[in-house]
Amino acid sequence: MKKLATMVLAAALAAFAVPAAQAAGSTFPTPTGQKPVSTTIKVPAGGYDGGMQRFYGTGNLGSGGQGENQGPIFQLADGATLRNVVLGAPAADGVHCLGTCTLTNVWWEDVGEDAATFKGTSSSQTMTVNGGGARKASDKVFQHNGPGTMTIRNFQVDDFGKLYRSCGNCGTQHKRHVVLENITAFSPGKNLVGINTNYGDTARFSRITIVGDSSRKIAICDKYQGVTSGEPKKIGTGSDGTHCLYQSSDLTYR
Repeated sequence: MKKLATMVLAAALAAFAVPAAQAAGSTFPTPTGQKPVSTTIKVPAGGYDGGMQRFYGTGNLGSGGQGENQGPIFQLADGATLRNVVLGAPAADGVHCLGTCTLTNVWWEDVGEDAATFKGTSSSQTMTVNGGGARKASDKVFQHNGPGTMTIRNFQVDDFGKLYRSCGNCGTQHKRHVVLENITAFSPGKNLVGINTNYGDTARFSRITIVGDSSRKIAICDKYQGVTSGEPKKIGTGSDGTHCLYQSSDLTYR
């Protein structure tokens, strides 16, 4: 009788269990504290360690809107590193990098206008995102406006429009490169990367895992004809050996 009761209980619990595919999702750290920000924090070359506190906008940084030209929570000087930060809501325009920069273990709980915008003027500048993650980006996570090479590695993104976009209509355009390594993307999402092939952009992918997208609606690499005014035109998608660089073995679906 006891054995039968145990079996019935196990069956009942199984009936109410959420399937693994439905339960899957990004895992974020618990912040160590709260820090409201009413004026942009300017990070000099060298860096800033947030101690895993949650930073969120107030006052002029607290609208929570999607409008362009909002101020960022953090502005990184050329050569700066930002580490161990959780950006809560409202997040304004997230992080601005003014040249070479590194974002280590930075998390966006609810992306504002963009999670981070990368500016600068040198073709040799490098921007690195290592670790961390972003959720609830209705449009872009990372916006690349300046030149140079951006590397995104060991990163997770969940409920997003675009993970990376090479600016489609900046007044001054550049050749831009992006490298994605060890990325986990959770559906829903629209595309991982958008680049401008007419300016010579490239995107390289390795160890990409996409979760919960059995119909494979998330585009890996969209190609555009970039412009300096007006709207860019989408001209293709997918691996081509020249601009969008990946093979099927670089992608895992689960």
